[in-house]
Amino acid sequence: MILEISNLKKSYKQVNKELIVLDELNFSINEPKTIAILGKSGSGKSTFLSLLGGLDLPDTGDIKIANDSLLKKSEKELSLFRSKHIGIIFQEFHLLKNFTALENVMLPLEIFNDKDAMEKAKKALELVELNERADHFPHELSGGECQRVAIARAIVTEPNIILADEPSGNLDNETGDNVMNMIFELCKKINQTLILVTHDKELASKCDEIYELKNRKLERL
Repeated sequence: MILEISNLKKSYKQVNKELIVLDELNFSINEPKTIAILGKSGSGKSTFLSLLGGLDLPDTGDIKIANDSLLKKSEKELSLFRSKHIGIIFQEFHLLKNFTALENVMLPLEIFNDKDAMEKAKKALELVELNERADHFPHELSGGECQRVAIARAIVTEPNIILADEPSGNLDNETGDNVMNMIFELCKKINQTLILVTHDKELASKCDEIYELKNRKLERL
């Protein structure tokens, strides 16, 4: 089992009331595939992705990746697990500005002291066709190149699952299309599961399955 979500609930306190974002949500993935999550603004798509990435905690329920519960781990254990098993691609890139492209990609590997971190990072940059830009800093790269560095960072540990939150949202149409095509091609090449949050129905149609986050649950389209 790649992913198993059971009875997930997430809410936020707003003044004197509770805003329930997700409620009794169940979902599972048994084999590598690409999945798109659609939903209106404020429907909880980014919250859902944050929970899957262990960046936020649910009120109740459980999330298992590779049959291992995220909710039974200490903060340190969760950080190590995330680095090994979950790749995350953000809309904002989130690269460290004082680190080169290569150093940014090495980060997840260095968290668990991988002795081959540099070689693996170089191979990941080669996969996204940026090996010649390895020594450049983020401010020396274009937006598309920064996002490709972020993709390399997400795949470098060969994670069980890749989470992508509007990864082309800050890019022009042509660059965004190129970046998304690269993500799909890499996931197919390395047999990875991708969960893509997007508002773009045309982009979603390129995924194996499409779901909509509606009424606090995921509905298959």
